[in-house]
Amino acid sequence: MTDRRNDTRAPVPRDKTNDHTHDAARMRRAFLTSRTGMPLDHVGSYSFDPGVTAGNIENFIGVAQVPIGLAGPLRINGEHVNEDVYVPLATTEGTLVASYNRGMRILTEAGGVKTTIHERFMQRAPVFHFSDARSARSFAQWVDGNLDGIRAAAESTSSVAKLSHIERYSVGPMLHLRFNYETGDAAGQNMCGKATLAACEWIAANHPGGARYTLSGAMDTDKKHSQLNVLHSRGARVIAEAWIPSALLKERAGVDAATLFRARLNSFAGSVMAGSANNGMHAANGLAALFIACGQDAANIAESHTAMTFVRLEDDGETYYWSITLPALIVATFGGGTQLPTQGECLDILGCRGKGKVGRFIEICAATVLAGEISLASAVVAGDWVESHDRLGRNR
Repeated sequence: MTDRRNDTRAPVPRDKTNDHTHDAARMRRAFLTSRTGMPLDHVGSYSFDPGVTAGNIENFIGVAQVPIGLAGPLRINGEHVNEDVYVPLATTEGTLVASYNRGMRILTEAGGVKTTIHERFMQRAPVFHFSDARSARSFAQWVDGNLDGIRAAAESTSSVAKLSHIERYSVGPMLHLRFNYETGDAAGQNMCGKATLAACEWIAANHPGGARYTLSGAMDTDKKHSQLNVLHSRGARVIAEAWIPSALLKERAGVDAATLFRARLNSFAGSVMAGSANNGMHAANGLAALFIACGQDAANIAESHTAMTFVRLEDDGETYYWSITLPALIVATFGGGTQLPTQGECLDILGCRGKGKVGRFIEICAATVLAGEISLASAVVAGDWVESHDRLGRNR
């Protein structure tokens, strides 16, 4: 028998009976220590039973302990949350929590953030293949006439997924169908994949002559930014907005509304030149910190960080209107990593764990992003951006 300790190509050991136990994790850490000489004391220190990670991770060895800071209070005047909240942010970037905390203070003293969810859908986008473009066009007409059957097939796979509508995009002899689902409190990517597979199989069985398809034709843009998401949404389309007195900005951030407005015109031009997916400051910072703390799929930052900032100086010249639109915010309060112990506690801090809470979490995410925009933009214009990082962001 081969001695795995000396075999550089030995597979990671697994327990075929139950691979999510303390013993299985210790076995893998010992396997790794024998090859690296590293004891993995911190990786192996955690407070929960590894059994709860089944369905979340394979070959479990321990945890990555990311520091969590608390920012707030943040006043939110939304349709799902209408109160002050304290926001847990998991990050290793110095100044991030302090910056968001300052933005939250400004927004709260200004009266709070108004949040509005316009829509929320998750997609899967199969492509159907035909001999020519006219066949694809005829198929599109057939889909319109058989939508009830397609919907019934898709929704038979889940008690939660509801097919809202199907977008159609033709290219040569192909027709891309972008299925849009309501997914309850789950993010829903897997749910939508399963539902769409059932719908495609129903189509193939019922369309005259059959139908050849690929389950994803890449127009769902899963975990990738796309302009399609900006226009048609993926996940939630949510807007956070606030009206901030110039005197408050001057007091708390050292810059007045008129100066901030002029600076924003400059950054708009720069964003266009760069072809940026976000004409604001740093939505990814706050969202990533929230995602890690609250058990979200961190890769969804690829879509979720996309944002459009819109500002105006009100007629009185003393009030700054500031809004940010997130067209592809993908979050969940049920399923996935939300059920893990640490992540569940962070969701509890926000009052967002479990069913019926996703709207609340969406609004908190958007309001948190706006707080970060206000603080960083003010720091850049006031000239204390670099000094803040030098003072708080250097790990000596």
